[in-house]
Amino acid sequence: MKNIKSGKAIGLRIKHRRKELGISQEKLAEALNVSYQQVQRYENGTNMLNTEKLQFIAEFLDVHVSYFFEEGSLIAAETEVTYLSSEEAKVLRLLKRLSKRDKEFLLRFLQLAAKGFK
Repeated sequence: MKNIKSGKAIGLRIKHRRKELGISQEKLAEALNVSYQQVQRYENGTNMLNTEKLQFIAEFLDVHVSYFFEEGSLIAAETEVTYLSSEEAKVLRLLKRLSKRDKEFLLRFLQLAAKGFK
């Protein structure tokens, strides 16, 4: 049986996506009709989200609710990436739509391109 994703992991994904889109905690809080401190508690995993709020956040951040439950850690990404250009953000959004096979193909292509097709 799979473990349910912890509130902290979901909060980290919310924070990452919010920053990726350049949305402040205050703006998200206003949309949720809560204080920015409450958004901080959601992002830190201190307070849990109900399904209705999580669905609203997913829609507001333009992701499917499953985004918050995907495997993989954002901790390294959050410390390494502080800014994404709009083009980079678009590439990432499109990449998420690809099948695993297509992602592998694209990764190989990018590796070759980075090496100058040597």
